[in-house]
Amino acid sequence: MTLHRRTLLASGFALAGAALAAPRGARAQPAWPTRPVRLVVPFPAGSTPDILARALTPHYAQVFGQPFVVENRAGAGGNIGTDAVAKATDGHTIGLTINGPLATAPALYPHLPYDPAKDLAPISLLARAGQVLVVKPDLPARDLAGFVAHAKANPGKLTYGSVGAGSGGHLAMEDLKARTGIALEHAPYRGFPQAVLDLVAGRIDAMILTVAGILPQVREGQVRALAVTAEARLPQLPEVPTLVEAGLPGAVSYAWNALVAPAAMPADVIARLARETRAALETPEARQATGTAGFEIVASGPEALAAWVAEETARWGGMIARLGIKAD
Repeated sequence: MTLHRRTLLASGFALAGAALAAPRGARAQPAWPTRPVRLVVPFPAGSTPDILARALTPHYAQVFGQPFVVENRAGAGGNIGTDAVAKATDGHTIGLTINGPLATAPALYPHLPYDPAKDLAPISLLARAGQVLVVKPDLPARDLAGFVAHAKANPGKLTYGSVGAGSGGHLAMEDLKARTGIALEHAPYRGFPQAVLDLVAGRIDAMILTVAGILPQVREGQVRALAVTAEARLPQLPEVPTLVEAGLPGAVSYAWNALVAPAAMPADVIARLARETRAALETPEARQATGTAGFEIVASGPEALAAWVAEETARWGGMIARLGIKAD
């Protein structure tokens, strides 16, 4: 899928630029790796990034001739594991992380121990997922217009859940509020399960979250889906319009995963990892892992990932600063 409006900033990810893509045949394949490679996933086993990482590693091991070992380093919304990648000096560590640690963490955490733009090298955007605006079953709203009208008729009385300040669902809802002029109260949770339970039970009124986290409840009629945040309708919910279709131009947002390395990783290694990542994402294992989680494969390459992160950082970091959002 084409990544539109991407401008590669000069101060983007370290090593981003033309040097990352060596001309074909210009050099022999780099003598890397010389030992097993550590693939750090800053989330627990069973999470979407973990599932995707484990779907990619068999291809990496086959083409690079060394094991790629997934290491789960969860905590602080992914910042702990991402920091471990940024600080790795062994030359054999890469990381699979998400939008938070790369694009919003610098605005949320004044003392973040790493700088994504300086301490990490982009390899590839891997996959992205549109999110879904859902409401409790008895809310008198059948579409986005009805939801906005109901919220305006009850200013400050409706609540929406998320997994914390600065999370994708929180920022997407704040973006929706700004575009429509509605007032909703934020109810942060420690995880999706309890938030979804409270939504089904009617203790909160709305949420925005990835389709994989709410699809069973939508199909069983336990919640109502009103709109999706992607550029196009989701294959899992083809009957649900996008926010753009519902009358909000530019209201597009995604959850996404990316592959990164320490900034000192050689450019030829980065280039080969990017090529093999594209191939790995075409395997049945990777397609099944992304499809089950509601993600679409992107496989953008280093320069496009750098531009994507720069744009996401400007957009969401700017919102965090404007609204004075602080990490929970």
